[in-house]
Amino acid sequence: MASLFRPLISRAGGRSYPRVFLSRKSSSPYALALMMLLILSVVLLLLLAFGVFSLPVRSDSAQKSQTDPRLHSRSLRDVKGLGQRGHQWTEVISWEPRAFVYHNFLSKEECEYLIELARPHMQKSTVADSTTGQIKDSRVRTSTGMFLHRGQDKIIRAIEKRIADYTFIPIDQDK
Repeated sequence: MASLFRPLISRAGGRSYPRVFLSRKSSSPYALALMMLLILSVVLLLLLAFGVFSLPVRSDSAQKSQTDPRLHSRSLRDVKGLGQRGHQWTEVISWEPRAFVYHNFLSKEECEYLIELARPHMQKSTVADSTTGQIKDSRVRTSTGMFLHRGQDKIIRAIEKRIADYTFIPIDQDK
């Protein structure tokens, strides 16, 4: 009866080893490999869920020769504009916060058009007074700017449509 409660197994040579498993069968290597794969999958899903890392995403039209996973091709030729834009592609800077560079988004002619359209209307940028909330001039802020009207002309509408297509934000909700 005393041997039923003894936690150690006696071996030849007088050495005792702790009993780890109740079964004397050893697990098959396939079962161990499957268990490790399952554990690894759960850990990977948890890391993805908590945003510790993210998987790179490539668009279908991405060039096969590109080696940088942050680069994505984009072809939205259905949105007409002014001039010829080069090959358009998107560079992912960060997923959190989301930051992208849209290469060749505007043509040279569209840039020149926007500059000439804005030039006569440029005004010194202002700041909001922290106590009153009123707009005032600031010696610190030295930039100038102007605002375009939504849908002002055909070229502006084409650029706004392109922005909406790239950002997935409807034109009436952009800023």
